[in-house]
Amino acid sequence: MSDRPIPLRAVRTAAKCPVCGKEVTASYRPFCSKRCADIDLGRWLKEGYRIETDEGPPDDQSGGGGPTGQER
Repeated sequence: MSDRPIPLRAVRTAAKCPVCGKEVTASYRPFCSKRCADIDLGRWLKEGYRIETDEGPPDDQSGGGGPTGQER
């Protein structure tokens, strides 16, 4: 017998929609429908997906000008 390990095979399972859990449709992948895709987009736009941190706002509150922080 050989001491080489037996290679594992990947088993593919049917993908589920992250919004409702139904099977995914190829035209709206990774979602099942346009409705679920729009629900997810709305969650992104309303900042529904956030990562909690212990960081506070930056100490530099000088206002530096525009949204890029550059002065005019």
